[in-house]
Amino acid sequence: MAAQRDIWAEERIDWPGNAAMALSIVVNVEEGSEQSLLRGDKGMEPVDELGLFVKGALRNHQNESNYLYGIKAGAPRVLKLLRRYDIKASWTVAAMSLEEYPELAAAIVQLGHEPVSHGYRWVHQFRMDEDAEREFIRQAVASIERTCGVRPHGWLSRYMLTDNTRRLLIEEGFSYHMDDLSGDVPFWDRETVPGRPIAIVPYQIDNNDMKMWTDPAYTPDDWLNYAIRNFDQVLKEGREGNPKMMSLGLHLRIIGRPARISALDEFLRHVRCHDDVWVATRKEIADHLATVEAP
Repeated sequence: MAAQRDIWAEERIDWPGNAAMALSIVVNVEEGSEQSLLRGDKGMEPVDELGLFVKGALRNHQNESNYLYGIKAGAPRVLKLLRRYDIKASWTVAAMSLEEYPELAAAIVQLGHEPVSHGYRWVHQFRMDEDAEREFIRQAVASIERTCGVRPHGWLSRYMLTDNTRRLLIEEGFSYHMDDLSGDVPFWDRETVPGRPIAIVPYQIDNNDMKMWTDPAYTPDDWLNYAIRNFDQVLKEGREGNPKMMSLGLHLRIIGRPARISALDEFLRHVRCHDDVWVATRKEIADHLATVEAP
């Protein structure tokens, strides 16, 4: 019988240097691998800021240009801020995107940031059978190794995963997995493949900038206020003796807009006002888990 969990016991993990919290900045790169007739897909990319999606063999030139904005205008703004505040981010990249835009791969490597696999393309992995998914994972690893010079250690699926995903990631040598929303501290999955544990580094979607796409009434001020509230609460809990982590999810085509980038600037400025915050990549967080809790 499994041991009962103490519902009153808060999650916690000891961070390096007695930091009160860890902060993980995640930059999603999907631009350049979204669905399009040009890439052999049956139709257009359904994720569109205007909410326009028409089934059938049609090109959505406007939405394609909106994704391109993320590379041409959004990426320079995001990179500039991360450099200014000395923030190392984890870039969850659809591998094809870096093949299309190798200058972005070069910038990620130059800044010492971490490339994380967001699949080979930004497509629905959960529709794949086991053999197709295995090849999809291998293709992503090989591609990122070519563009960045290092292999990815972590994985984030597009939306949903399959019953095979985590086992396949373990078999392909991944050290951590992000497809989890169950808490605020990393933990070990020792059950998927007995004897071969994998670190689970949970993600957050509630303060993701995608909300500014899905809800036009959700302003940059709303997003900033929510992110700061999240940060301040996690910091408070850490200072009270229960250190946890926060994830902030960004997209080049969203946060990289002129009216939104200032919100990220203000958030990072707020973060740097506190000296007991460990800003870390997700691999650093996964590696740290191994130092405080045996796999």
